[in-house]
Formats: sequence, structure tokens, C-alpha cells
Amino acid sequence: MGKVVAITNQKGGVGKTTTCVNLAAALVATRRKVLLIDLDPQGNATMGSGISKNEVDLSAYDVLVSAATIQEVVQASSAGGYDLIPSNADLTAAEVELLQIENREQCLKKALDPVRNNYDFILIDCPPALNMLTINALTAANSVLIPMQCEYYALEGLSALLNTIKRITGALNPDLCIEGLLRTMYDPRNSLTRDVSDQLLEHFGDKVYRTLIPRNVRLAEAPSYGMPVLKYDDKSSGAKAYLTLAGEILRRQDKSPGLTQGTVSG
Repeated sequence: MGKVVAITNQKGGVGKTTTCVNLAAALVATRRKVLLIDLDPQGNATMGSGISKNEVDLSAYDVLVSAATIQEVVQASSAGGYDLIPSNADLTAAEVELLQIENREQCLKKALDPVRNNYDFILIDCPPALNMLTINALTAANSVLIPMQCEYYALEGLSALLNTIKRITGALNPDLCIEGLLRTMYDPRNSLTRDVSDQLLEHFGDKVYRTLIPRNVRLAEAPSYGMPVLKYDDKSSGAKAYLTLAGEILRRQDKSPGLTQGTVSG
């Protein structure tokens, strides 16, 4: 059964969508079959996968409100080599409509059940907020991958996110665990970056990925061309970092073949 990983952080601008798109492409490069679900109404993961969010007929919205199945909505990203459930501004309406649905937190989980066995990994790009979309993602997921910058306010945001995950674990998804913490936009020349990184390692130990995602111009440019950095410039430091991350995730999974890798408390 495919592993469902929610990639989330309640703080915006931490490289969440960048991580989702480029990790998906990197896992494909290791011959894994991947589904990326864009659950952010901004549709950035959709655009970064080479698909116009303004031209899709069916989207994640239709999946959540049971107007269409995953199989009917899925598109192939030729740029990334993975399957995609696209998103656009329509998804904003799903939040309102879900409030009127019984067991609304379970809508994505139920929609995914028929296709879980078709993929090695299902990655969910969550919006940067705790709303019904994020709750659906965390309820459907086996684990949570948290991208974060090494800065002071990031630690504050991490504490709030961990509390959210604990509440989801207690009420909706008892098997949810922390997949890992990913340090993004890393600049080793910055002393605060190094200090925060050391604090993360001290508090979360091996939950923090060894892989560091650097600040990289090619990584920042790739989305404007509608492709992951692996296709845009596979020699760049950003591309190499996400390939390294994919390898680290796979090695961890081999060591712990079960779906739970630690506890929410880290």
C-alpha cells in the first residue's frame, strides 16, 4: 500500500510546494510511482508540474465534494513524471461545502482508498493554514513531512503545528506520525541559521533529515518554467539536494518497513 505523506507547515514561504514538487520528481527518478495532490487553492504545485491551473476541467475540489473520483481527475505531469490531482481557486469553495457534509474530515481519505495500492508514495501539498483542507490531508496521511527555514519565527510556528498534529492524532488519525523535519533555504553563512538548526537537532534528533535544501537560484527559477528543478537543471545544487532527500527517505523506510516512524512528540 502506498505511503501517504502530508507536506505541511502553517507558516507560508518555507518551501512547502517546492519540496512537494521536487521530492515527487526525485522519487520518480528512483523508479517509484508517485501521486501528487495539490490541496492548496493557489495551485502552485499544479503550475510547477507543467499544468495550467486555469485550464483544468476537474480538480481536487471535485474529489473532495464527491463530484468525481481520483481516477477521473488525475492527470499525468510530463514535466515531473508523476500523476497529479490539480488544484485552482475552485478549491476555496470546498471548505464551505465540506462544512455541510457528514464526516467531512474523512472525505480525502475515502477518495484515496481505491488508489492507494497504485502508488509507492502519495504526496499532499497542503495550504499554509489549519483549515478543513489541511485537516483532510492530515486525516488521510500516514505521516507528516515539515519543511521549515532555520529562523526564529519558524520554531514558534513549529510548536503550533506539532500541537495541531497531536489534536489530529487524538481525534481523527491515531496512526499519524512525523515523517521528518526538512531544513530548507539553508545558508550556512548565517549564524542564526546554524543556531536554529542546532536547536532542531537537539530537540528532534533523527527526525531531522540530514539532507539540507540550499538557497539555489535554479530551484527558485524552475516553477516559472512549469517543471521540477530535476528537469530544469539536474546538475544544480537544488536538484542534487532533492535526490539526496529522496534517497534518505527511502533508506529510512527500508529500516522501518512499517508505516509508523516515531511519535508525534518527536
